[in-house]
Amino acid sequence: MEKWSESAWRAAAPVYDKITEHPFIKELTDGTLDRSRFMHYLRQDSLYIGEYFRVLAHIASRLRDSAFASDFIGFAADGVYVEKTMHEVYLKDEPLTADVRMSPACELYTSVLKAQTYMPVEVEAAAVLPCFWVYQRVGESIYTARDHTDNPYKAWIDTYGDPAFAESNRRAIAICDALAEQTTESVRRAMSDIFVKATRMEWLFWDSAYRKEVWPI
Repeated sequence: MEKWSESAWRAAAPVYDKITEHPFIKELTDGTLDRSRFMHYLRQDSLYIGEYFRVLAHIASRLRDSAFASDFIGFAADGVYVEKTMHEVYLKDEPLTADVRMSPACELYTSVLKAQTYMPVEVEAAAVLPCFWVYQRVGESIYTARDHTDNPYKAWIDTYGDPAFAESNRRAIAICDALAEQTTESVRRAMSDIFVKATRMEWLFWDSAYRKEVWPI
């Protein structure tokens, strides 16, 4: 029997293909991405992560399985470490300031995630999964595609191409599959729908960074 994650990824695969074809990812891969675009991305990612951590913690508080809850708390802790690493490498000379405002894409994505806190916990968990899975797939593909020793974004590539991050991703997928097995068909459909939508949000986030999107008014 097909796992929920297999059908969900198949549904989202066309969006993932568009992500890998996006100039932000292509230029990140070969090291030619303009630093101002990467810095825009990193600043927005810092704002996004703050909301993302809250959603992870909220999921942990709702999960009945204590092992699953512990994993989600661990995912949040790991995210804090990753954010700290990125800041130390890329933001040490250009720290994030209080006047940095969420871009429209960042605000939309975080609003979509926060809206799932009113949905069944299975749906809320599926909503955060693309942030694991898409990053792991992108990071691994860049990491294995070519020598990135001299790539200015080596720290980012090493972080998301790391086997430890792949293991976190596998665990998040396994939890979502377990939740899907124990719920109704209508909830599984909702899980798939939000998984595809959040994958689209990942594309939108990188596209927004490439365009250095800000509020026009």
